[in-house]
Amino acid sequence: MKAWRHLVGVPAAVVALFPMVFVLAASLDPSGTLTGSNDLFAAVTWDHYATLFTDGLHPFPLWFANSMVIGLVTAAGSVFLGACAAYAFSRFRFRGRRAGLAGLVFIQLFPQVLAYVAIFLLLSAVKEVFPPLGLGSRLGLVMVYLGGALGVNTYLMKGFFDSVPRDLDDSAQIDGASHAQVFFLVLLPLVRPILVVVALFSFVATMNDFVIAGLVLTDPDQQTLAVGLYQLVSYQLGQSWGVFAAGALIGALPVLVLFQFLQRFITGGLTAGAVKT
Repeated sequence: MKAWRHLVGVPAAVVALFPMVFVLAASLDPSGTLTGSNDLFAAVTWDHYATLFTDGLHPFPLWFANSMVIGLVTAAGSVFLGACAAYAFSRFRFRGRRAGLAGLVFIQLFPQVLAYVAIFLLLSAVKEVFPPLGLGSRLGLVMVYLGGALGVNTYLMKGFFDSVPRDLDDSAQIDGASHAQVFFLVLLPLVRPILVVVALFSFVATMNDFVIAGLVLTDPDQQTLAVGLYQLVSYQLGQSWGVFAAGALIGALPVLVLFQFLQRFITGGLTAGAVKT
């Protein structure tokens, strides 16, 4: 009865894993080219991995650390801001509530590329007044990420908050709980799956972002992993595809680990809030 699952799952797994196998072969190939990795694992060397940590021209540890710090801070900030906004839209009734929700959805219809020029000009102006938050700062990049993801995160989390009965809020308030206590002690533990999903998606999006990070961060020592790895295959610095493949695999490890430990929350976080608006 379940044989059809294997007939579908095995080919799908092969298709999904083959690119990773090809990248792994490229990272171990002595020639350092992608064409040389067509003969998978015909020759193996670990020199490309060693180059990542020993070559002073390519500060891979700094790129990796920058991506992790920016990703974790963005994930935590996205969860907190999105949860606060979703709680307000879900539990309170105020003037402009429906218009605000409609505006959040409407803004997401515009392609993100339209905001790049505005982001650059805004951060350039902020740098003249408050340099730690302007162009070339990691804090400024985090602020851009938080603002860009606030709309979709709020709308996604609001549906999950709506699925929690209001009777729990009323019971807690009768016992003397404030709105803050209801939010932090009652609701947040119940909506933990959507918090995990938002944090995970924010972290992955931040780790994979190239355009905004390359636009905001100008100092090579402050660049993220995606921007730094691009330099390894640029024509100006020489195309080191073997080193690039090795760095890409190492950079993918945090995401794989997070998906492995948090996968039980993903399905529930994406579907439980979709049945009630």
